[in-house]
Amino acid sequence: MTLDATRPVALVTGASAGIGKAAARMLVAKGWQVIGTGRDPARSSAAIAEIEDAADNGGSFTMLRGDFDSMAQVKRLAGEVKALAPRLDVLVNNAGGVRDRLIATEEGTEATFAANHLAPFLLTRELLPLLRGSAPSRVIAVSSSAHRHSQGFNFDDLQSLGTGHAVAGYCQAKLANILFTRELARREAANGVIAQAMHPGVVDSNFASHGDQAMKQHMAAADTVSPDEPAETIVWLATSDEGGRDGGRYFHRLAEEVPGDAARDDAAAARLWDESEKLLASLGF
Repeated sequence: MTLDATRPVALVTGASAGIGKAAARMLVAKGWQVIGTGRDPARSSAAIAEIEDAADNGGSFTMLRGDFDSMAQVKRLAGEVKALAPRLDVLVNNAGGVRDRLIATEEGTEATFAANHLAPFLLTRELLPLLRGSAPSRVIAVSSSAHRHSQGFNFDDLQSLGTGHAVAGYCQAKLANILFTRELARREAANGVIAQAMHPGVVDSNFASHGDQAMKQHMAAADTVSPDEPAETIVWLATSDEGGRDGGRYFHRLAEEVPGDAARDDAAAARLWDESEKLLASLGF
């Protein structure tokens, strides 16, 4: 089975719940062919039914399963996408989250860093030929205002192992999302691949379900928004003229914002790319 080469295709990671599910639902309602990824079997099955029910104007949805803690699974997913999709107009790197502690994966990475930065980096790299062949195409990163808590990327501790705290690692990984977006935009502008980043806000979702007690209490007390609100910004970035020009920008609520100083460091963005490649190569990717 392959998708229709005459109709637009989007890949939305983390489409089994929250922002990703809402964005996938909105895109299929606009007639897009959407490929989603999900980790949890029950949530993935429920999401398929909800998203397919929203499909209109020839829209369709396909769910692929994979865990973004694992680079081997990310590589496999990329291969499945390439086999399924003759084109890729939009990649939404949405999957991620925060943990209650630092966790070493079977591959030897730290789980928060792996899921939030290394996985989207690898997935995007693997799918770049498809994105270039579908140009003009777009890559959208779901970052966070948490990046503002990082004064600068710590290249002496790429995965934040020395911090002893998963939330600090999450903040650095969200900074990495924006730095990666800026460097991707610089490298791929001539190939017609436009990269943008966005901040979703404090969202009523399962984001903190694996976080520590302080994070869960913070989210429970916060003034949250529905996943539909950030999903609208994602879909706008995926489909509007504004989202398709001048890559490397940062958005919130359908408008451009200026990210923190550390997120505008282009030398750090270039170095992060190189360090990410070195780490992946050391893992066999």
